[in-house]
Amino acid sequence: MRTQVGIIGAGPAGLVLGRLLELQGIDSVILEARDREYVQHRVRAGVLEQNTVDLLRGAGVAERLDREGIVHHGIELRFDGQGHRIAMSDLTGGRAIWIYGQQEVVKDLIAARVASGLPLEFECRDVGVHDVDGDRPRITYTSVDGTAQEVECDVIAGCDGFHGICRPAVAEAGEMVVAEREYPFGWLGILADVAPSTDELIYAYHDRGFAMHSLRSPTVSRLYLQVDPSDHIDNWPDDRIWQELHTRFEAPGWSLTEGPIVEKGITPMRSFVAAPMRRGRLFLAGDAAHIVPPTGAKGLNLAVNDVRVLADALVAFFGASRSETGLDAYSDTCLRRVWRVQDFSTSMTTLLHRLDGDDFDAGLQRARLRYVTSSEAAARSLAENYVGLPT
Repeated sequence: MRTQVGIIGAGPAGLVLGRLLELQGIDSVILEARDREYVQHRVRAGVLEQNTVDLLRGAGVAERLDREGIVHHGIELRFDGQGHRIAMSDLTGGRAIWIYGQQEVVKDLIAARVASGLPLEFECRDVGVHDVDGDRPRITYTSVDGTAQEVECDVIAGCDGFHGICRPAVAEAGEMVVAEREYPFGWLGILADVAPSTDELIYAYHDRGFAMHSLRSPTVSRLYLQVDPSDHIDNWPDDRIWQELHTRFEAPGWSLTEGPIVEKGITPMRSFVAAPMRRGRLFLAGDAAHIVPPTGAKGLNLAVNDVRVLADALVAFFGASRSETGLDAYSDTCLRRVWRVQDFSTSMTTLLHRLDGDDFDAGLQRARLRYVTSSEAAARSLAENYVGLPT
């Protein structure tokens, strides 16, 4: 098989890249290790930045997002039993966020890809990349029917996530530098069949730890608790989860409505950046190159920005000029935004989570919370970063 761009991974990064290239008449093949059912139903992020929504609309894959997505113009920071609204749209010239699950974005993109009749293969095994330092890199894999396959490309996009094969292939060149941080807490997340108890996201700081109230639809709530990352979900029966949520969200005149918990789990938190995001004709995008703590709701949005930059560079590369300027600048361009987002996500994380029971840190956190909820300049900075800085 011969194509211009071989894309490894059918998550948001790989599928968005395939769509952007399709619209520019650039051929691509998308290969995914998991089956379609798994990819379309794995629950991940649910907050889309203004930039991401604008891009999906421009790519013609936002019809259902516009119909079913929930627009939020603010968020609430809650501490000491009081809620404080950050009016994001008012502070950013009308920019907003949308609540629309990552799995829904993936469904829309897969449907568009299938409707176009372009190559998209699931359940690919033994995927490998070869000759990435040359002009004709190759991808080898075993297809779902057990047949050995090879794809010759001009460029390979590694959109295969943190545990994929593409970042190790870049690292083999010996020039990769990894910066990472493990946090001493994790998130216990639940999905509950109950209408949300809030109209906008609530980020709660409490002496017992952070809590967050989000949602997935008008009838499904998504809630989180700060817990020890080594804790086991079996130690958290439903009654204990709800009791802790009530405690951390407590505020006069507000109540939390309980409902059946249909999914729960504990996720450790980390920050991770690998640089460069390129080796020869192999380019990394999304979780293959970086992980951010989820407090700032940036993972999916950062992946989409990566492939936006890569798509623009590929359009120039495959154009009449065959310019490689964009490809040469790709890693540095993306990493500038990656580090801006890491800074914001880390700031939100350390602002809102209980830090090892340290009373000095707790005093600083309350001082910062009072400042960001009383200073328009501080609130605007948070809002600008949360809705997504312009590209």
